[in-house]
Formats: sequence, C-alpha cells, structure tokens
Amino acid sequence: MDGDHLPDDHLPLDDVRVLDLTVARAGPTCVRQLADWGADVIRVDAPGAGGDGVAGGLRHGSDFQNLHRNKRSLTIDLKSEEGKELVWRLADRADVVVENMRPPVKERLGIDYETLSARNPRLVYGSISGFGQTGPYATRGGVDQIAQGMGGLMSVTGRPDGEPTRVGIPVSDLSAGLYLAVGILVALHDRERTGKGRWVQTSLLESMIAMMDFQAARWTMDGEVPGRQGNDHPTLVPMGCFATADGFVNIAGSSGRLLRNFCRAIGLPDLPADPRFDSTAKRSKNRLELNALISEQMAKRTSEEWVEVLNAEGVPCGPVYGVDQVFADAQVEHLGMATPVEHAALGQVDLVRNAITMSGVPSTLRRPAPDAGEHADEILTDLGLSADEIGDLRRRHVI
Repeated sequence: MDGDHLPDDHLPLDDVRVLDLTVARAGPTCVRQLADWGADVIRVDAPGAGGDGVAGGLRHGSDFQNLHRNKRSLTIDLKSEEGKELVWRLADRADVVVENMRPPVKERLGIDYETLSARNPRLVYGSISGFGQTGPYATRGGVDQIAQGMGGLMSVTGRPDGEPTRVGIPVSDLSAGLYLAVGILVALHDRERTGKGRWVQTSLLESMIAMMDFQAARWTMDGEVPGRQGNDHPTLVPMGCFATADGFVNIAGSSGRLLRNFCRAIGLPDLPADPRFDSTAKRSKNRLELNALISEQMAKRTSEEWVEVLNAEGVPCGPVYGVDQVFADAQVEHLGMATPVEHAALGQVDLVRNAITMSGVPSTLRRPAPDAGEHADEILTDLGLSADEIGDLRRRHVI
C-alpha cells in the first residue's frame, strides 16, 4: 500500500500475512511480536485441539491466551495429503512462515524451506530449533532448561556456594522468539529491495549464548570463566540485593558520585576512603566484608523508606516485588502493562501488553487467542474453497 494513502488507523504490519506453524513457546513468542503489530496471522492447530492448546496449556488458560492473542485459527491434519496441500496454498499467499519443529519433522511433512520457497520465492521462512538446523545436535529436541545449562546461564546464576540454578522464566525460549522476530523483519525489509525471501534461523542454544552478552565476552576476549555471584552484580561492587527491615531492595551505587551519595545516605560516609574499599579492585576483592557493613545499615529501615531516601540522592534503588506487587505499582499501572481484551467465553481478561509503544498505535492487543479452528470458514473461503468443499474436509477430519 502506498505510504501516502494509508488510513489513519493502520497498523505497522497490517499488510503482512503470517502462517504460524509453531509449537511450544519459542516459535509462538516470535509470532506474537508480528501479530501484536497488526500482521494477519493464521495459526495452524492440530485437529482435536479444541480443549487443550498445543502450546501454553489450557486454551482458555492465562498462558495460552497471553501467548496466542491477535491470531486467527485453522485446524489442519498436516499428515494428510489434502492437509499438506492446504498448507502449501496458504504458504503461497503468505509473506512469512514461522515454525519450530525439528529439522527432520518439517522435511517429512513437506513444509520445509526448500519446498515452500520453491513455490513462493518471496517467502520469508523463520525457523527456531533447539541447537541449529545443521550440526551434530541438529536432530535433538531442545527445551529451555537444557539451553540454559548448555548456554552457560545456569553457571552464573545462583549463590556462589550453591548449585547451578535455572532462571525463573524460559529465557532461551523468549529470547529465541525475539531474535527470530527481528530477523524476520530484517528479511522483509531486504525483500523490498531484492524481491526475494530468505530463510531466517536461530536456536535456543544460539540465543542463550547471545543473551550471555558480556559474560560470554569475558571468556571469548579475556579468557575469564565467570562464576556465580548470587544477587550481587558480577563485576560492580556494591551493586545487588540487600535485606531491609521488611523485605529486600536492589541498589546500584558502585563508584564515583553514586558510591559517595550511597554511603552518606546509609550512614557510612567514610567508607569510600577506607583503604579496604577505595578502588574498584579492592571493593571487588573485599566484597563480602563490604556487603556485611552495608547489610547492617540496610536492616535499620523498611524497603519503602530506602527506596525514597536513595532515589532522592540519585542512587538507583528499587524494591523486590512479587508479581502481584508488580502490577500494583504506580508506575506499572501508569504504563498499562496489564491490558484488557474481550473474550467470548471468558469475558474481559487482562493480558500483558507488548513492551514496545509506538506513536499512532493505541494498543497492540486487539483480540484474544482463538479457539481451535475458529476461523476455518473465513480463511478457507478466502483461499477459494466453496462451502461444500469446506464441509467435506471437515467431515473427513482434514480440518
């Protein structure tokens, strides 16, 4: 559509068609980014998936509703020849296909990149796997916790004297989905210049290693193997989580003006000049001794008091919340991170909005997650099938 003639209420990706062949969490996380910004997403569910979702638990449960919002659903038996033909026809009309099956599975089903791109050279095909599309582990199934372990995250998470610890969210799934969404948008932009689609790939393992960021670079450049530091920052001191009179706060006051203001505010004004702590290297070496002095002071006031006192001094400080407290926080309420959407069976439900806001786009939440096959008639009619043909496919359980 000509940019000079777009309607005022257009969405940034409303001219993009996406075929969602994903399962589990990483793939749907990618597709959610595209759906939130207006892409017409057709999710292919398995026949009989009306009760429980293939990903995200119960279809009317919070996880599924949050993960699969803004999509339309069609059920297709991918193992049948007619089902395969339907997927091919949908892919012929799509701008993007996203899948996260193991490489042999999509090849066996005939929905791999080579097959679909031969039919539609403009297709951008996005893939997430556990360990990569090729290599010695390509055929292995991958899940988040395996990637957290193999990618190094668990080795830097937990107490120094404790065992490796998983992070409390599926961070490799989520990061793989976000990385793939970025790659797909890059490929769509490139297609505008070349007219050709691309195969965009990532994996849980690659994404997890990339998310290790400076911790990974400490090894690749410096030959240093990071260890676990618990709730302390890996390299900056003092920075971390401290107990208060009634809870915990996170504090960042590791050097310069921040350190001086922090120490004065907590009643230890002479600490920055103390020979044990008067340099970054010394504070790191004597971290336990320094933290003990700080902890003694922090226990004298409540979390709310310290948040007020330290922020007034320009020292970053914030409470450690439970999830219920997160959404009760005044700033979170102002940001509207919990956004209502109307569901036919559930009524109004609050979902977690996209973390990005964009001028001119009032909301990224437009519709709840679909019931399995909810939009079959409209999707297949648009594909050119008659009511009789659709009814015949339904009777034979192809859809």
